[in-house]
Amino acid sequence: MDLGPETEVLEFKKTTGELKEGIVSLSSMLNKNGYCTLFFGVKDNGNVVGQQIGDRTLRDISQAIAAHLKPQVIPTITLELLDGCNVIKVFAQGTDIPYSAYGKYYMRSADEDRELSPDQLRSLLLRQKTIDVISNYRNPDQNLTFRMLKTLYAAKNLTVIDQSFEQNTGLLNDAGQYNLVGGLLADKNDISIKVATFRGRDKQNMVRRNEYGYKCLLIAMDQVLNYVESINVTAVEINSHDRTEEKVFNMACFREAWINACLHTRWERMNPPAVYIYQDRIEIISTGGLPEDLTKEEFFLGISRPVNHKLQKIFGQLGYVEQTGHGIPLIVSHYGRQAFDIMNNYINVTIPFNRALIQETREVPGILTNDAQRKVYLALKLHPEYTIRNLTEETGLSDGYVRKIINALKEQNIIERIGSNKTGYWKVNEA
Repeated sequence: MDLGPETEVLEFKKTTGELKEGIVSLSSMLNKNGYCTLFFGVKDNGNVVGQQIGDRTLRDISQAIAAHLKPQVIPTITLELLDGCNVIKVFAQGTDIPYSAYGKYYMRSADEDRELSPDQLRSLLLRQKTIDVISNYRNPDQNLTFRMLKTLYAAKNLTVIDQSFEQNTGLLNDAGQYNLVGGLLADKNDISIKVATFRGRDKQNMVRRNEYGYKCLLIAMDQVLNYVESINVTAVEINSHDRTEEKVFNMACFREAWINACLHTRWERMNPPAVYIYQDRIEIISTGGLPEDLTKEEFFLGISRPVNHKLQKIFGQLGYVEQTGHGIPLIVSHYGRQAFDIMNNYINVTIPFNRALIQETREVPGILTNDAQRKVYLALKLHPEYTIRNLTEETGLSDGYVRKIINALKEQNIIERIGSNKTGYWKVNEA
């Protein structure tokens, strides 16, 4: 069997006796392309000859890569049967360029591994600072479709030409393969987007976890926005002269924080942003920290240094972001700089609830006839995501009694169920 010639992302070694040379090839291919495949049991010309396999062979390869390839990558090492022969396949992918092997740096050129000079290494470091990583990062799944994304473009009256859509929107890398941008915006993917709700002020008691991922990132992002807006109940205060209404938190600030998290997170680390809802606040956390060339002062002024240029272009075309840089200053104007916890690898944005309004708002419809109904009504007004079990725990009422009250409130059009019993929420109608 002939696997063809070696390339800038494909290397063959006859046996694991060439393990050191194989690790050098891994480093040089990662520095050039960000991903690569190495076979043991294949001649340089692509002919499969097989590799003798022992009890520790795969483990020895893994440990050697961990010890001598820096920064560390977690390769996928598999035993495969090709043309009746055992071969070992090593697939690696990474973005922490530059990679070294045995303390030296290499760059792939055709099928050769060339050691870098100090000047070449400096050039590589400078290039890495400006590279749009997720545009060159090969998406693991190459069987992608983009029906949802095309629908969003059509809804904005933007031209969609099927033959060139993927290339024009930046969903392909330089090798013509789907990149991570494509993976994020595909109809189906492996990206989990979660909104977790906790009963108190910490993570000890989670009462709900909503999953919006595994689909086009923009659709998942919109679903999170819609859900969070649904729980932003209106607090009402009545005095002798007038009636005032105010939301529990500023939805525009949440929107800016959430879209920024989805846009600027370091997606190549495969750690998506998340939303955590507590009794007194919402937190939005994203991976990556500040770009190296952006100071905190510049960040708070609204100066942007996007790390995902192609993704930002798509967000801009579809109206999710503008170039005015007003998002961060908007959040600061409402909640101060203390709303941001900027760490080396994460940014956490905290949007506090107006606890005074939550505590003081006790207006209920006059048709509620007893304290039990009022307890259920107020619980659902503050926590539309509550289940029957949550309500029994919150009010101290029995399961059957809570269900009876729910039915009565629904019949009087005081509450209504939006969505399914499993994933929906309660809409509380204002008096």
